[in-house]
Amino acid sequence: MKIETLSTIDNATFLQKTEIADFLFEHLEEYGDPHEDIMKCLDYALDMAGDKGGFVVMGREKGKIVGAVVVNKTGMSGYIPENILVYIAVNANQRGKGVGKKLMNTAINMSSGDIALHVEPDNPARKLYEKLGFTNKYLEMRLKK
Repeated sequence: MKIETLSTIDNATFLQKTEIADFLFEHLEEYGDPHEDIMKCLDYALDMAGDKGGFVVMGREKGKIVGAVVVNKTGMSGYIPENILVYIAVNANQRGKGVGKKLMNTAINMSSGDIALHVEPDNPARKLYEKLGFTNKYLEMRLKK
């Protein structure tokens, strides 16, 4: 598997973002979001505006994406982690082969500062996050308006 990264300095094209969004939309399964929300996240991560930023880590085999991670910078530090892992997905036929671990290790190494993520209690990826050192300190609550 070949690891590729995209960040704000790469000037990602609409087609590149669409390819990543299409992959995530399909492979996030029940943990996913609408395609348009995934595109908004990619726009934020890959925008060159000073108040935005982040990056994407992808694994490819034979030119096709087999896994992807999207990290957004929060613009904060200390009381809120500097980064939030927004999406991670691995093609079902690649799971259990270490793809997610390789992508996560690359994302961790690329990040400056702490990383937060949200994971459903029943998500099997939770075990990977715990092995990588993520801890569950808080119960998240949200108010939707």
